[in-house]
Amino acid sequence: MSFAGGIVVETPSGIGFEINIPVGSPLYKYGEGEEITIFTAMIVKEDDISLYGFHNKESLDLFRMLITVSGIGAKGAMAIMGSLSADELRRAILFEDVKEISKANGVGKKTAERLILELKDKIGKLGGTSDASEMIAGGGDFAVGSGLSGADGAEDARTEAIYALVSLGYSKAEAFAAVSRVPEEGLTGEEYIKKALKSLF
Repeated sequence: MSFAGGIVVETPSGIGFEINIPVGSPLYKYGEGEEITIFTAMIVKEDDISLYGFHNKESLDLFRMLITVSGIGAKGAMAIMGSLSADELRRAILFEDVKEISKANGVGKKTAERLILELKDKIGKLGGTSDASEMIAGGGDFAVGSGLSGADGAEDARTEAIYALVSLGYSKAEAFAAVSRVPEEGLTGEEYIKKALKSLF
């Protein structure tokens, strides 16, 4: 059963728990009576105990990191995770995309800047990469679609394409996603730009 901002999950013993879920979470697709696995965090306050749930451990880890940032509580973290997927959020932090993070309800520019400052190093370790350039190369979980090439020349060409798209006015997250969707390897920077632009129109 669902309610505004979350779902109610009944345990085998018959106890029901209200769990706050981000907007757009795959968990909302489950119907009554279906078995479900939720990764949860419990936030305990003097007058309240709340559960926050996610469909995978990665999202739970991101939530726990977000609430460590000064000025971002559980509600703010849920707003961010409801407006950006885990991959989009990691990219936005690594590429310092303040505009993308500020799209979340109640998150202003200064809060987004503070979030990036406090989490940029941590987010790289969480995803298995510690550097934005490694992410561009398609390291670990940051690869999108077919992934980015592991060849040095192709890495440079894709990186060139990403920065070219940013200079055209696209956000860093949009540029990274568009270039990563190009399946061909060994192209020139110009060729990657042209193919990436087609996916953006």
